[in-house]
Amino acid sequence: MDIISLQNPRVKHIVKLRDDKRTRKDEGIMLVEGYDEIQLAISAGHKPATLLRFDYAAQREPEIASRSISGLSAETLSVSRAVFEKISYRENPDGWLAIFPIPHTSFDDLKLSETPLVVVAESIEKPGNLGAILRTADAANVDALIVCDARVDVWNPNVVRASRGAVFSVPIVEGNNASALEWLKSRKMRVLAASPSAEEIYSEVDLRSPVAVVVGTEDAGLTDFWMQHADVKVKIPMMGKVNSLNVSVSTALIIYEAMRQRKAGG
Repeated sequence: MDIISLQNPRVKHIVKLRDDKRTRKDEGIMLVEGYDEIQLAISAGHKPATLLRFDYAAQREPEIASRSISGLSAETLSVSRAVFEKISYRENPDGWLAIFPIPHTSFDDLKLSETPLVVVAESIEKPGNLGAILRTADAANVDALIVCDARVDVWNPNVVRASRGAVFSVPIVEGNNASALEWLKSRKMRVLAASPSAEEIYSEVDLRSPVAVVVGTEDAGLTDFWMQHADVKVKIPMMGKVNSLNVSVSTALIIYEAMRQRKAGG
């Protein structure tokens, strides 16, 4: 076993990576926990710098150990139960954790489909919401997620966990509102703003052309910037006493409506 002490400098460094956004940003590395999430990252072309496993994981599933490590140049370390509990950020860990370089994607790197569908998330502040949006984007094969003026670190371990690793399968560009709008307009994409104050219902708007679905926070919604620059504003009908849905749910409804229309129109 490579690491058994909680006082090991590597353990302290991993805990700092887990908890501190500045450390992740300065060092350009992030944590990914869970065998499935690690495998998704690897299958998307990302290579871990370090693989750590609680020894029982390798003993219980030796084929997983060999498949995970085979063909990778990553440093591999086995750790004690106490150490893994110290560095883990999941409630029921499966014994696998890796350190990956943070992916860096720019607008110029994006490769769009013939009829692109993009999500713009403005000022999302909860890791669970951003992670859920990423899962929807992956499931619907969305071309990209543009994160504008984020209040949560995209590479926060809780975002990675909530996305089930979709942070690696969905191209993500971080930027500000102005740069995002400029890029969308240069690609001749319609800007659709989701807002409870809109008059048009989302399912009654044509979503078959290239479109960017822009969503904001649940408490404040979208800023005036997007409301003023949107080509169309839509709402989701609310029949009860609550006037809005969770932002990840709203995003999923609109994205899947776009999919439905495009399939029906094809």
